[in-house]
Amino acid sequence: MSNIKWSIDPTHSEVSFKVKHLMITNVTGSFVDFTGSIETQGHSLKDANVQFLAKIASINTNNKQRDSHLLSPEFFDADKFPELSFVSTSFEPAGGQD
Repeated sequence: MSNIKWSIDPTHSEVSFKVKHLMITNVTGSFVDFTGSIETQGHSLKDANVQFLAKIASINTNNKQRDSHLLSPEFFDADKFPELSFVSTSFEPAGGQD
């Protein structure tokens, strides 16, 4: 069985978030620079390898002052930790189905 790899299409995808601020309002934002993929043996997702990466410096909340604060050591510390990443360690289909 051959490997199959799916990759996020950044032109047709977005990574966004919403955070409640002071219990009054929501702040929305996104990461503009990101990649992600799923690699499988054949068409089954069992034991798939899932990877995701976002560049912290690409954060955008439509407020430059807030974005600068989020990049600071008080939050993401982008100089020290420039990337947000996820790599799966296991992947099993729910309900016992492949």
